[in-house]
Formats: sequence, C-alpha cells, structure tokens
Amino acid sequence: MDDTLHHPNDVYIPAGVQFVGSIQVPGLAQINGQVSGEITANTLDIGPQGDIAGKVRAKAIDVHGVLKDDVVCQGLLQIRKTGKVSGKLSYADIDIERGGQFEGDMQSTG
Repeated sequence: MDDTLHHPNDVYIPAGVQFVGSIQVPGLAQINGQVSGEITANTLDIGPQGDIAGKVRAKAIDVHGVLKDDVVCQGLLQIRKTGKVSGKLSYADIDIERGGQFEGDMQSTG
C-alpha cells in the first residue's frame, strides 16, 4: 500500500456508496458517494459525484459536488466550478470559482 495516497486517519467513500450516520475523521474525508448525517473532519474533499446533506464541520472544505444543510468551515471553503453549496454556511475564508453556486445564508467568522 502506498502511504502517500492513504493515511490511517483518512476516510474515502466512493461513488455509488450511500452512508447514513455520523463520521469523525481526524484527517481527510474524501466523499464521492452520498452521505446523509453528520461529518466532522480536518479536511473535507467532495468529489464531482459527491453529495452531502447534514451537519458538516471541517477546517478546510473543497466542493466539486453537492453540499447542503448546515456547514461550518473554520478555514478556507472552496466552491469549484461544478460545486453547489446550499443552506446555512459559516466560514473563515471563501473562494467561489466561476460557475460554482451558493444558495442560502452565509456568515463570515474571519
């Protein structure tokens, strides 16, 4: 196994997988499937097929897919050109690429 790609504190949910519940990840949570529930992570990476609904807390969030409901990002939230974020958002810093979408209430903590 190549440790540069997989770390013991990381979680990967591939496309086609549905997860319902709570996840606490000390490292990277890479989501390409569907998650409904609560995610707490250091870094959250939502792939183009990723779809998260629920309560999300992370230091850094990179959105290529869909993120909705209640989001708190303590650092940089990046919404890529294919990304869609909706709901209640609290962030320290934000970057929205042309084509990226946000709908809802946002509050800067920075």
